[in-house]
Amino acid sequence: MRVAAIDIGTVTSRLYIADVTSEGISPIVRRSVITNLGLGVDATGVLMQESIDRTVAQVAEYKREIDAVGGVDRLVALATSASRDAENSADFVGKLGELGVTLTVIPGEREAALAFLGAANEFRGEDVLVVDSGGGSTEVIFGRAEAEGGLVPETRIYARHSFNIGCRRITERFLHSDPPSPEEMDAARAWAKEGMADFFAQGLPCQRVIAVAGTATSVVSVRDEMVPYDSSRVHKATVTRADLDDVASRLCALPLEERRKMPGLQPQRAAVMPAGVGVLQVVMDLAGVDSMTISESDLLQGIVLDAARA
Repeated sequence: MRVAAIDIGTVTSRLYIADVTSEGISPIVRRSVITNLGLGVDATGVLMQESIDRTVAQVAEYKREIDAVGGVDRLVALATSASRDAENSADFVGKLGELGVTLTVIPGEREAALAFLGAANEFRGEDVLVVDSGGGSTEVIFGRAEAEGGLVPETRIYARHSFNIGCRRITERFLHSDPPSPEEMDAARAWAKEGMADFFAQGLPCQRVIAVAGTATSVVSVRDEMVPYDSSRVHKATVTRADLDDVASRLCALPLEERRKMPGLQPQRAAVMPAGVGVLQVVMDLAGVDSMTISESDLLQGIVLDAARA
């Protein structure tokens, strides 16, 4: 079975096409483009028309790529935080429908479950804490993918929550200076910590913290000044708290135009990267860990695995 997964987030729109057999998942196409669908949504509660048009154009390109590989047996297109928050998300859904793409706006708990499936699948038999920090929300999931089983593992989720805390939302609320001031960063981290503290207070005795999504993978590429980006070096890389703090210091020392030039950082991600790293710092503090594993397997792989068992 050939599956195409489209993930439309607050910051990034992504495509993953893979063949699924009893032997495993064979990737064919993986694309990620920053479309900033959620620009301004936190303040206005609506998707800007320019953001809708920009994202629809990117999905149209993805649809052409799907057609170019001979089509797929199943296309799953999901939208997350920005589309959940926006009162006009139905307009966006309708525009994609005109392209032949049926978009489902999923709740945060569903997003969390799929991200966990994609990430924990490669760490079967471990109690893991998966952190999927995006533009509008951060999903934190504690559980295990059982070691036994075939292509799709049975997952046991002990605790999960989707927080309305993300790098785009934080940037627009708190980081108004260029570069962000220490006081702004402290206020942003304090707000994120207050929002997540109760969840972590229940005790999450994990063997590993796994961080997924664009901020987490960009920490590795910035740390290693990775040009061009090499997903094989990023996947399963270890990031220590010292690494994270160093990347944060470097980002916050530079104005936006200089951050755009940093080796290993997508220029379009430069505006929201300080806030994203701040969220990961808070998670490490609350989890009481001094390192985390970065994974390229996330919501997209979760979508494909979920489609395989449907």
